[in-house]
Amino acid sequence: MAAPAKRTYEAIRKDIQQRRFEPIYLLMGNESYFIDSLTDLFVESVLSDAEKDFNLHTYYGVDADVNTIITTARRFPMMANHQLVVVKEAQQLAKIELLDTYAKKPMASTILVICYKHGTPDGRKAWVKSIEKAGVLFESKKLYENQIPSFITGWFKEKAIGIDQKSAQMLTDYVGNDISKLVPQLQKLEISLDDGNRRVTSELIEKNVGVSKDFNNFELQKAIIHKDVVTANRIVNHFGMNPKDHPMVVTVIVLFNYFSNLLECFWLPRKDEQSIMNALNIRSSYFARDYLAGIRNYNARKVMEIISDLRTFDVRSKGVDNVSATQGELLKELVYRIMH
Repeated sequence: MAAPAKRTYEAIRKDIQQRRFEPIYLLMGNESYFIDSLTDLFVESVLSDAEKDFNLHTYYGVDADVNTIITTARRFPMMANHQLVVVKEAQQLAKIELLDTYAKKPMASTILVICYKHGTPDGRKAWVKSIEKAGVLFESKKLYENQIPSFITGWFKEKAIGIDQKSAQMLTDYVGNDISKLVPQLQKLEISLDDGNRRVTSELIEKNVGVSKDFNNFELQKAIIHKDVVTANRIVNHFGMNPKDHPMVVTVIVLFNYFSNLLECFWLPRKDEQSIMNALNIRSSYFARDYLAGIRNYNARKVMEIISDLRTFDVRSKGVDNVSATQGELLKELVYRIMH
């Protein structure tokens, strides 16, 4: 039976773990992490170590011959139920369109995994359509920054490790949405945990990653939400003295996302935690409470002014209409305007 097109990462992982395989997988997209993760899981799960000697075949698009790949895929496995054929960097494979002939009649005992990175092939091409009918298409998209805390929480949850919302946001602010840079930091934190402690805290992050638990965008946003002027000024002063560690552009993005979402909350018929979670598509009541506090401390007109100021200061921080003000000075003025 043909698999549905555009399967999700989680669904493919589950199928592999439960040994439900399709004959062809086209893993494509701009986020290499999910492609590599699925490929590694195929290599770990399909064959035993003894079976891999004769039944695991890996090719690289830059120097592979497509006809050789097809010939290999058409072989029967040796002393195993399956053979696994992995084509890495398939976007560099010459005459990749010839895979159409194989995809129209794939071997049931072969699992062909095609890793097409840094973009997606034209879905109108015959070879892509044939794979769609015979197997699975997966598009690995870059995550938006507001999706990263959930990714961090899920990554640790799979390893039976807990992490609070503040800590997840601290890591997001520090790394952004570059998964290839984020995962090594998560692995570093995993290794640093004691056997008796399976929870990542802000103190652990400060010690092992180098992000201050007191001076970060999460704490600045919290101070602004609650109009805690003293704390906000202390953090802004710290940022001003350490501009390389706390670039203004990141702070502006964090605040812009918050106040843009907050503006939506003013038009909700019901302004309670569940309504806010549903409207903003957030899973945690922890963050919903931040928006309830924002509604109490700001009005819609002020929020629109804040959003306008954020756009203006973002441009000024990049040198437009700004001759001499440092980023620290600009941030201090911006936060003052927001809170007054």
